[in-house]
Amino acid sequence: MILSIIAGLFFVAALLFFIAMYLGYAAVRTSPAYELKKRMRTLALEARPDLPGDLRIEILGEMGRIDKFLYKFKIARKLHSRLDQAGLKIDVKLFLLVLVVFAAAGFLLGAILRRGIIPPLILMAILSIAPFIYLRIQSTKRMQRFTEQLVNALDMMSRSLKAGHSLVAAIQTVGNELPEPTRGLFRSVYEEQAYGLSIKDALAHMVDRMNTTDLRFFVTAVNIYREIGGNLSEILENLSKTIRERIKIRRQVKVYTAQARLSGYILAALPIFVALFFYFMAPDYIGELVEAKIGRFFIAAAVVAQIIGFFVIRKIINIKI
Repeated sequence: MILSIIAGLFFVAALLFFIAMYLGYAAVRTSPAYELKKRMRTLALEARPDLPGDLRIEILGEMGRIDKFLYKFKIARKLHSRLDQAGLKIDVKLFLLVLVVFAAAGFLLGAILRRGIIPPLILMAILSIAPFIYLRIQSTKRMQRFTEQLVNALDMMSRSLKAGHSLVAAIQTVGNELPEPTRGLFRSVYEEQAYGLSIKDALAHMVDRMNTTDLRFFVTAVNIYREIGGNLSEILENLSKTIRERIKIRRQVKVYTAQARLSGYILAALPIFVALFFYFMAPDYIGELVEAKIGRFFIAAAVVAQIIGFFVIRKIINIKI
């Protein structure tokens, strides 16, 4: 018992140490110089043709050994892109460190229970998935905030164009006036074109960082305007009205499907909690199901059926607008 308490206190101390390291790490990552360097590194890793070869070699040469090793793998580059889309001020190696800490915490908590090897493995798997779930939630929230702010951005650009300003000046105005994440995305477009990239390539980079349908509509409208001309202010005004209606309909659909979504979450989580309850409160009762061959077969079938049912419910309530 004393060893378990000592191990738990050691883990808490280690966790607080990592939190302190992260706060100092994040303070550096919020600087404008680092944000620019991060965007240039992203362009270099993607090997874009619009980035000069000598500049790409110079940017990649400044990377540390750990970064060079990690970014050789496609999954690390994809994870870097997901972190950027979620707006998190961390890089891949720190995210992987957090992942290892969560996995170790799950295994330690399971070992403290002294119920065999199964609880540590289950808790380790659950806590290992937690950072990815958080990443997905943050990415979804950031996209929703951007979609709601994009309406004001389009209105601001439309008024700026009507006042006689250029497209670049209108983009700069949005990057200075609106809150995050719209501010950072439009400011990056202005800075990239100021450093020599074409406005088309800068807008394409913005779509890579925030891949939403509404933003693709905006970029397509701007590209068509630059090629064949037209009244861009009127196009942006009509696009703003369309996005407002889509947001209104999406909120109505979310209200109508709230009960179905809640039912799906309950049906997916209830068997797990019931199984864990019986495993810890009556291990002999659930042990017969695990030890028997037919019992393990039914457990596997139940898990597969639960997963299929959960995704079927999500498919039903996921209405495309």
